[in-house]
Amino acid sequence: MDIQALASTIPVEGEAILEGLDFIRSGKEYLTFSLGQENYGVDILRVKEIRGWEAPTLIPNSPDYVKGVINIRGTIIPIVDLRIRFGVGKTEYLPVTVVIVLTVGSVEKSRMMGFVVDAVSDVLSAHQEEIKAAPAFGANIPTNMIEGLVNVGDSVVTLLSTDQLLDLEDL
Repeated sequence: MDIQALASTIPVEGEAILEGLDFIRSGKEYLTFSLGQENYGVDILRVKEIRGWEAPTLIPNSPDYVKGVINIRGTIIPIVDLRIRFGVGKTEYLPVTVVIVLTVGSVEKSRMMGFVVDAVSDVLSAHQEEIKAAPAFGANIPTNMIEGLVNVGDSVVTLLSTDQLLDLEDL
């Protein structure tokens, strides 16, 4: 039974209550962001918060893309610069630089991590049939970290697999 049929069996006062259920039928939602000229997306259900840039505490001998750690309400969050990790250039850290804090990894092995991005763009809703497989060549990102590609107007959004992003670093 689909959600609309189920909802129609519940007595409610007014139909306005059901309007918010449209998102259930509209596909999976992704928070989109930019790195240089490229657009990326992550599962919006994994996004914990979006923060402005704050200088992290440096970790000695860490890879150049690991900027350090920050403390968010008692939780230590590693900060990864995706521009550096994906090979799309260096980031100039300004007060307008954005950090997306996500839950990454599988249910058995998950943690929160922050990812430095140029800008947060929009929320994208994509049906499974709209998501195309990533090519196995010509990418700066390992293909196991790519959930798929979606055409949005004249551009392509690369959907990142949050289950694989934990592999970005060896913590």
